[in-house]
Amino acid sequence: QVQLVESGGGLVQAGGSLRLSCAASARTFSSYAVAWFRQAPGKERDLVAAISSSATNNGYADSVKGRFTISRDNAKNTVYLQMNSLKPEDTAVYYCAAARSGTLSYYYAAYEYPYWGQGTQVTVSS
Repeated sequence: QVQLVESGGGLVQAGGSLRLSCAASARTFSSYAVAWFRQAPGKERDLVAAISSSATNNGYADSVKGRFTISRDNAKNTVYLQMNSLKPEDTAVYYCAAARSGTLSYYYAAYEYPYWGQGTQVTVSS
């Protein structure tokens, strides 16, 4: 069982930055791929970024490439999402999710992640 707790959300002006953190409880956290998803009101939960268990592979949604960076510190059981040049359309609840590494370095679909945090709100004002 893995428990995930997100933090770092808040209100920021367009062009600003935030860093989200996802702290995990699992002793074998280094065996898990982790992803950040986001969900805006009335929209589906979409993948933002994902990182493999060893941090050697990662991927991003086209809408955040060049602005967001995912990273992890397995010694601290924490995954980060650095968000720069924020836009109003980045406003959403951000969730981190984890899944044991398997055939792929990480996964693209929400249903492939069995463990989820409670979410943290990010609001970008124009």
